[in-house]
Amino acid sequence: MNENMEESLYNALEQLHDKIPRLADLLDPGADEQICFWTHIVEAKLLSRLSPDFPMVAAICGGGSSGKSTLFNSLVGQPLAPTGGTAGLNRRVLFSVPAARAEHGGLLADLAAPFESVPEPLQDPRDLTVPGKPLYVINRSDLNSLVLLDTPDFDTGARGTYTNREVTRMALEASDILIYIFTNSNYNNRDNTDFIARMLTGIGKRKCFLVYRAYPSFTDAEIIEHAMTVAKGIYGQDAERYVLGVYRTDEDNRVAAGQQFMQLAPVRPKAVAFDRALQGIDAPRLRLDLYGSILDDVLRQARQIQARSEVSLDELRLYLDALLMAQSHCVHEALKHFPMDRVMRRFARIWADTDPTHVKVMRKTGNLIELPLKMLLGAAGWAKEQLSPAKDSRPSSGDFAQKLDEDLVTAVTDLHYQAVSAQISVAGSLNDAVARKMLEITERIREQKQLPNTRNPRAEASGESATLTFQVDAHPAVLSAQEKLRGEDFKSLLQAILAQKDAIVNISHEMENDLCQLADRFRSKMGLWRKISQTFWAFLNVLPATVAVTYVLSTGDPVGAAGIKIKLTGLFGAKDLYALFAIPVTTGLKSAERKQIEEMLGPIVQTWLNHKLETVQQLFEQTITGGIIRGARKNIDTADALIGQIGQAMAVCAGGDKTS
Repeated sequence: MNENMEESLYNALEQLHDKIPRLADLLDPGADEQICFWTHIVEAKLLSRLSPDFPMVAAICGGGSSGKSTLFNSLVGQPLAPTGGTAGLNRRVLFSVPAARAEHGGLLADLAAPFESVPEPLQDPRDLTVPGKPLYVINRSDLNSLVLLDTPDFDTGARGTYTNREVTRMALEASDILIYIFTNSNYNNRDNTDFIARMLTGIGKRKCFLVYRAYPSFTDAEIIEHAMTVAKGIYGQDAERYVLGVYRTDEDNRVAAGQQFMQLAPVRPKAVAFDRALQGIDAPRLRLDLYGSILDDVLRQARQIQARSEVSLDELRLYLDALLMAQSHCVHEALKHFPMDRVMRRFARIWADTDPTHVKVMRKTGNLIELPLKMLLGAAGWAKEQLSPAKDSRPSSGDFAQKLDEDLVTAVTDLHYQAVSAQISVAGSLNDAVARKMLEITERIREQKQLPNTRNPRAEASGESATLTFQVDAHPAVLSAQEKLRGEDFKSLLQAILAQKDAIVNISHEMENDLCQLADRFRSKMGLWRKISQTFWAFLNVLPATVAVTYVLSTGDPVGAAGIKIKLTGLFGAKDLYALFAIPVTTGLKSAERKQIEEMLGPIVQTWLNHKLETVQQLFEQTITGGIIRGARKNIDTADALIGQIGQAMAVCAGGDKTS
């Protein structure tokens, strides 16, 4: 691994360390414990150790009364840690820090990252016998190129309730290699080796020296046999690869009495002395090997977290689509009545006002009024009555306002219920793009939910023909916005929307412009015969046939029962709205005239609908759903970007892992 690769790997790890917890905060993928552990490992075992001059860290570990503190004192050349025959005497971790690095404040913080507290200098050896934060001493021995750790017994106590296992776990996490000392009484203790195995191989496999405190009568062959039993208990059948050396220290009463230090001897042919073996370790290569193992595990877990997050992101998308579809249905519910008189009369006036000048002049000079409408409608008297100025003030606008009140109350109540509920129930058609998207997301979640610890989505598509029914759980990302909405007074929300109904009833300036443009488009499509026909009707002082009929539609036909159903396209998801408007017309129309009216009515109604759908949608989002929708969209956009950045960072880390 060259210098550039080290820097890029470090930067990529920083990206992962920053962005994976942020992604989890956004999406709550249900892996809190794993993410916390993963973040801790990246901080303690990777980011803090990538500096080329970071010293190697060796932890001395073993069971009760195995001689850990005696070995520590022997290696640093000072009687610093209390020793004795009492198991569990020492309760803290003691660092021996190289003198050349002792003034480097960052080193102490990095060393103690697993403990979440900076070590303090050892003042009194008796301080080690009471629990507390790690302590340190300055190492001035020949082994001044590495950091040694003395650790508490990890097997003091009864099975399942060991006193020092947590502090020992943190010490092992802080180490690059392990010096494991054991005796004849505990070398085959599977509970001990299982614990060490979990610590050394749980995330990254660290190598170890094995030190056997044995009777002098034991042969080297017996020492090796017992040592490999320990090694296989920790590493399995691949143990030889991870054992840096096997050493013996014979029982000696003078060592037990504190009168001299331990003497370690190699038991394998051609093996070097222990201190030379420690100093001879290629620390950069060992750390690169260790990083490779840790990176494998870190990236594997990062991919799992990312995959869970992608499932959660799909669930959030599904929820947002379901809420938008529910809102769309409620918006259309609020607009299921159409103010025909208001809209059609306005369009008729626009049409007349935009007639060519010669048409307007002819209309003023004409003298036959009833004949064209009589011919067209088949009921001259009724047509005259409908076109009479006295009928301009009809009660249908008031009827629409009353119906709008009722429809708004129903729609607002339904939408509020859906928005604050733990689950949204919504139906859609396969002809609807949003429903198809929801079905696609649902199927993707089903394929991915085999991942451990992912929430089981309850969005199910069912039904006959082209109808889909979805039951979608509220996503954790929207729970706070839901709670805020629940805390608001519903009656006040409803009154706030009803107070804005004039925005729905009135024809806005923007809609006026759209109707004018629509009239221009109709006129531009008129052929020569229709233009001649319009001039003729103007000479007779009547409106053109299409506008006259459109005008009559404002009250409907009290005689006939036939109607025109206009297929419309709704906004934000709801399609095929032809059932919303069934406009009654006179039964006297010929098929050609009926088609002509349909061609004109469809765009007029669609123009009104487009404006009002947007108006009602804005009212609903300002008052009810806006906080939830904005929060969900923001989380989706941010999570999308984070997932992409995490993928790029993992690719860099994987490249660095291969390089090592």
